[in-house]
Amino acid sequence: MEGVLLKWTNYWSGWQTRWFVLHDGVLSYYRSAEEVNQGCKGSMKVSAIEITVSNVDNTRMDLSIPGEKHIFLKAPSSQERQLWLVALGSSKACLTEGRRKESVPETSPETLKSKKSELRLYCDLLMQQVHMVKTAASKESGPDIEKITEGSNLLAATCDTFIKTLEDCMQLSSIAIASHEKAHQIGINNISKPTIPVMRMNSTEKKA
Repeated sequence: MEGVLLKWTNYWSGWQTRWFVLHDGVLSYYRSAEEVNQGCKGSMKVSAIEITVSNVDNTRMDLSIPGEKHIFLKAPSSQERQLWLVALGSSKACLTEGRRKESVPETSPETLKSKKSELRLYCDLLMQQVHMVKTAASKESGPDIEKITEGSNLLAATCDTFIKTLEDCMQLSSIAIASHEKAHQIGINNISKPTIPVMRMNSTEKKA
């Protein structure tokens, strides 16, 4: 996916248009579409980013790599923000799925927390998209087929991403629970096995 997004630069320049490209799990941005061949101004690996949406501005979304990078973005419209969120979420879910097949996923509390945050994001998106479809279907002038189709496609993509992320959460939780139970069992076993002192004879006892 590619298109124009507004990026916050600084208090002097404010919001500036940038051309963003999402490809092969990397989100890159350029000054304009014409400058794509001149190299990107910055990029972020989708697998590492955390996505935050504004409850006040329905065009706003913030992307961050904890402890490294943070960019503030605005889409031209709420619909386009939804498209970007679905695209980013789908890319992130696919990358996670690939890593899950290759190896055991990381099970740190922060990883699970991040996944739960993503679930809340996709849940909010689903509610917005359902509302959009219902509104388009119940117009007084008749159903808006174009809007219904657009909303349905978004809804399907978001559902897929939501389910994949939910599966990740369930897997991470299962691994964490199994690890906790194993550690607990080891602790019980250590307690239930008393240490038997080894008695040694001194030199006097040996002579006797």
